[in-house]
Amino acid sequence: MLAALVTFGCGSEGGVAPGVDPAILAAEALPNPHSVLSIIVSTEVENADSIAVLYGRTGEQALQMTPVAAHGAGPTEVAVLGLEPETSYRLTVVAFSGARSAERVLPDFVTGSLPPDLPTYVAGGSDPSPGFIVFAARRYGLAIDNTGRVVWYRAFANGPGLNFQPQPNGRFVARPPPPDPFAIARWVEVDPLGRETRTFGCDRGLQPRFHDLIVETDGDYWILCDETRTMDLSAYGGSSAARVTGTVVQQLDAAEALLFEWSAFDHFDISDLSASSLTSGNVNWTHGNALSLDVDGHLIVSFRNLNEVTKIDAGSGSVLWRMGGARNQFDFGASPTPAFARQHGLRVTGAGRLTLLDNSGDPGASHAERYEYDPVQRTARLVDSYGPAPSVIAQLGGTTQELPGGRMLVAFGDGDRVQEYGPSGAVVWEIEGSAGYVFRAERIASLYHPGSVSIPLP
Repeated sequence: MLAALVTFGCGSEGGVAPGVDPAILAAEALPNPHSVLSIIVSTEVENADSIAVLYGRTGEQALQMTPVAAHGAGPTEVAVLGLEPETSYRLTVVAFSGARSAERVLPDFVTGSLPPDLPTYVAGGSDPSPGFIVFAARRYGLAIDNTGRVVWYRAFANGPGLNFQPQPNGRFVARPPPPDPFAIARWVEVDPLGRETRTFGCDRGLQPRFHDLIVETDGDYWILCDETRTMDLSAYGGSSAARVTGTVVQQLDAAEALLFEWSAFDHFDISDLSASSLTSGNVNWTHGNALSLDVDGHLIVSFRNLNEVTKIDAGSGSVLWRMGGARNQFDFGASPTPAFARQHGLRVTGAGRLTLLDNSGDPGASHAERYEYDPVQRTARLVDSYGPAPSVIAQLGGTTQELPGGRMLVAFGDGDRVQEYGPSGAVVWEIEGSAGYVFRAERIASLYHPGSVSIPLP
């Protein structure tokens, strides 16, 4: 069983007179309208500097305490997450003032039944990392534990889209498809209680891509956008008025003021894409599908259709280097040629280090790969490669996540596999059977602050 405490909207810090006993003026356990696997405890206390909740199944003698959270002025909501469905719980609110405390026992609370269309999973392994795995499935963003039990979920009217991901600011984001397929979509942010807190869009009315988003703790965000221009591609055997879609990268602040913009149309050539792909009336040119901030603050972006990973100066927008594809600037030594193709899930894991899912560099199998590279000497080396046995081919989607201790979590997209690999390359955890199409899977340490458990960049 899981539970912890998180506070929302506590207001400003209130002073607590020394030697005064805390008092619980009111406390009530309420259902969470977004999930039956959590309880919202609404409290009003005075002369308290922190609060917690004791909890446990009704009839059990042992109770657990949620982590203690600071209490400010005004009402406080305390969330208990990751509970069992259709289960009766004992709840006791505890308010603290230094070494003094006060308690209030609440009526037993019975959690509801799970939605009948919520997916179910079975998972296991010899040595999984601690925490939970977050991904999108059907109309839900959800998290499972290492046994496969769904411990957190949030439904979206039209589904979350393929990508449901945790962010460094302690929230989750999704880019649900709009009811009108021709409308401009927006990313949606939800807090650990599933409440919508913010939306994100592109500047200039561009369409946000669902593939990746970075929300920084100061409120700024980096977003991938689509821009479509009419181009004459008759020289390549295509249309004289082809509709060409290229990727734009933008940084916007919390008020959605544009801080930075980079467009493939200004830095790449249409011939970077193979001529056979330029003959239709609508050309999906670059297909940017991942962005990651390097250790120096500049951007590294994956362009699937170009088979390329590109580093971009986050100040000037100049292209610093290009790895893979027709304009490759790196010597891969003994690595296969092409080293990777149709890649997804790019992540920077340190200075001169990155991981990605190589979807079709090997046409017979997809592999999660670690690379080390020297941007000055322009050399790159494949140092690790992971894949299921029997092998799978991920034609669409997939992600990689570096974990502590030399581990890696991999979603193989439409290859229907989600697996964690140990430092030796052995599978140490997986969703058993078919996981379905999992575009992105990411392990988090806590349901209450769902940031990544990836290793910190040096």
